[in-house]
Amino acid sequence: MSIYVGNLSYEVTQEDISEVFAEYGTVKRVQLPTDRETGRVRGFAFVEMEAESQEAAAIDALDGAEWMGRNLKVNKAKPREDRGGGRGGDRRGGNGGGKFSSRRY
Repeated sequence: MSIYVGNLSYEVTQEDISEVFAEYGTVKRVQLPTDRETGRVRGFAFVEMEAESQEAAAIDALDGAEWMGRNLKVNKAKPREDRGGGRGGDRRGGNGGGKFSSRRY
């Protein structure tokens, strides 16, 4: 499992995040996504720690805490949703294009 860390300063580095979370246990990995076009930090990160108990301690201590001028949002990361092939929604129209319709026989 990993931890979602939101509302980060755009000046933050992976080292900054590792340092803060290391107070609660062993940090295995920090992922700090950047904007594809600008290369700028996107304002959130994911942190993986060695044990769930360490993750829980970090979440309890850091959620809502003020750091680098911002109040952090820290919680368990949700699994990434499958975005599919780029065509959203059901394009068959009407009742979903299923075998049956609302028409009576």
